[in-house]
Amino acid sequence: MKMKNEMWLAMAAFAILNLSAVAAPQRDVLSYVDPLIGSGGHGHVTVSACVPFGLVQLGPSSIYQEWDWCSGYHRSDSIVIGFPHTHLSGTGCGDLHDVTVQPVVGQVKYARGNDKDPQSGMWSYADRSREVAQPGYYRTHLLRYGVDVELTATARTGLHRYTFPASDESAIIFNLVDGGNWDNVTHGVLCVIDDHTIAGVRWSTGWANNHPIYFHAEFSKPFKKAHIIAYGREVAGTNWVSARRVHGRFDFSTAAGEQIMVKVGISAVSSAGAQMNLNAEQQGWDFDGVRERAREAWRRQLSKIQVTSNDVHELRTFYTAMFHTMIAPSVFCDVDGAYQGSDYEVHPAPGFTNYTTYSLWDTYRAAHPLMTIIHPEMVPDVINTMLRIYQEQGKLPIWHLMGRETNCMVGSPGIPVVADAVLKDFKGIDYNLAIEAMERSMQLDERGLKWHRTMGYIPFDYQRGENVAYELEYELADWALAQAALKMGRRDLYDRHMALSRQYKNLFDRETGFIRARDSKGAFRMPFDPFKQQKGDDEYCEGNAWQYAWLVPHDLPGLVECHGSRELAIARLDSLFVAPSDVGEDAVPDMSGFIGQYVHGNEPSHHIIYFYTMLEQPWKTADRVREVLTTLYNDTPEGLCGNEDVGQMSAWYILSALGFYQVEPAGGRYYFGTPLFERATVKVAGGKFDIIAKGNSPSNRYIQSIKLNGKPYKKLYIDHADVAAGGTLEFKMGKRPAKWWQ
Repeated sequence: MKMKNEMWLAMAAFAILNLSAVAAPQRDVLSYVDPLIGSGGHGHVTVSACVPFGLVQLGPSSIYQEWDWCSGYHRSDSIVIGFPHTHLSGTGCGDLHDVTVQPVVGQVKYARGNDKDPQSGMWSYADRSREVAQPGYYRTHLLRYGVDVELTATARTGLHRYTFPASDESAIIFNLVDGGNWDNVTHGVLCVIDDHTIAGVRWSTGWANNHPIYFHAEFSKPFKKAHIIAYGREVAGTNWVSARRVHGRFDFSTAAGEQIMVKVGISAVSSAGAQMNLNAEQQGWDFDGVRERAREAWRRQLSKIQVTSNDVHELRTFYTAMFHTMIAPSVFCDVDGAYQGSDYEVHPAPGFTNYTTYSLWDTYRAAHPLMTIIHPEMVPDVINTMLRIYQEQGKLPIWHLMGRETNCMVGSPGIPVVADAVLKDFKGIDYNLAIEAMERSMQLDERGLKWHRTMGYIPFDYQRGENVAYELEYELADWALAQAALKMGRRDLYDRHMALSRQYKNLFDRETGFIRARDSKGAFRMPFDPFKQQKGDDEYCEGNAWQYAWLVPHDLPGLVECHGSRELAIARLDSLFVAPSDVGEDAVPDMSGFIGQYVHGNEPSHHIIYFYTMLEQPWKTADRVREVLTTLYNDTPEGLCGNEDVGQMSAWYILSALGFYQVEPAGGRYYFGTPLFERATVKVAGGKFDIIAKGNSPSNRYIQSIKLNGKPYKKLYIDHADVAAGGTLEFKMGKRPAKWWQ
């Protein structure tokens, strides 16, 4: 009897343990976010204190200005030159790092310095063992000065808390000189208002040309002396300076463990705007309160998707991906709505929140479609900002930063984003203006557009660099514009742009099966090696012929015709994933995350896996999606296989982990892959959208059947309207491929 009771107790204990493993309560969603994920390798993410979509990203910047330090931070070093209020996240170019603040003890040289000699500048090593990076908060320790640094932020302000050692030579330095990669200061102004208040402006040019960041700063303790420095030398007898190279040093006597706080408001409009932002977003000196409000802002946004998993690594990867998608676009207006436009004029409140940091060549693919699902309230403001940019600069944004057009990357990538919002019926947008903006942007004669319209392709002897990439990106933009025009009853525009969208056939080489460059007489460029990606004048952009053979997400049926049959197209697609991963010595580092010649570390590949679903072999999509999700993403500093690209890499992960992806550049057809989680609940415009994957596991990755709101579902995709309305999408998963759509 005793043995029997013990057996039952053991079975009960086992059942309880099993139950707890299946239904373990989820922790605070913030505990799954690690901003250090992607800070190594080529991830280029910023490690800074910020709030969702805020203008301020307050964090450390290193002495290095090389490619892997575009964000100012890389896990491979611990040098800190100071703590700027603006950073980019995941980009392939560097800029910003405006209004850098550095606590010091003792005398320093007012220079960036070199990494061989700490005395050459203001920099210090940071103690990485004491570093803390969380949503809305950053902490480190500067070894050279013995100062603890804590940072938090609001949308337009930063708050610093420095814990000093005992010293009569403690100081806080404002550095208006040093910025990020490719950023050069053109002018600085610093004004001492009283013994605890300063203001000024930093003008710089780089990736974003000639842009200002004004600031207004207050200290929690009056400084005993202010030093105004121009060109490395103190300027005596004045309380302000205007020069190209400006620093300000503010001295304090501190007891051991004494804390001094600095709060800084920034603005692209004026110093008065910076002060207004500071007064509106920070009252008093409540560091912990500001930090908690930042955490709560992140908690609200991150809770828009709730996933169930017993794998903490999956949860960390997923929620950090969500975090990374919400650093930008960044709000780009003062609290009263005023902003500086692309025309260099200051504009009053336009009736919507103005944004900046539009990495559109990357983000039109997944980050903006994800926004239409989980941030529908933001979409009208984002689109209206883009339409206002069109009115101010004469075209939709290409890669817009701090109110300036960088013209970086190929094509017209703003068009798919605007067209997508029109096709998904977002309100609060002037659709006629949207059609006008898209059409006029495609009627310009710049960046190869004239030849695209008149010759049927962009000849490589007319435009040496990236001609194939420009042509293909213009074509998918044409297709997106055509769909929006048809919705608006503009059949003339639809017919014209649909014809333009199929011009890739003029570049398709049936002999090799690749899309190739032609000259103005129609001859293919020779010699041809599909594996090579040369720097400089190559016909492709951050890729080679293998990836660009599939950059036709808008017309897969037409591409299949080029290959001769569906079977031949599938065989050709299969070859992409098994081709040798060779790109040559001159390849750009953006090409990373290889599976054969599929390159997940860069955006032109991101839709390709889902072509298998469109070609009615979704089990191959499932295989490759799971491979990418589990091998090319992880929760370490090297957890991104390429540049984060302002949220695109992470948005691909989020959508794919939910089980679908928007392949076509606009319109909201999300093609199925394989869900990663057994259950996900997404907050959408219509309430909540539940995604249930019964029997899901690493081996049970194939969809067997689908139900939508309890009814059998036979499409290969789900429409945006069905997702946004809310409801329940139920997958039955299994070990073997199944033709569930028949």
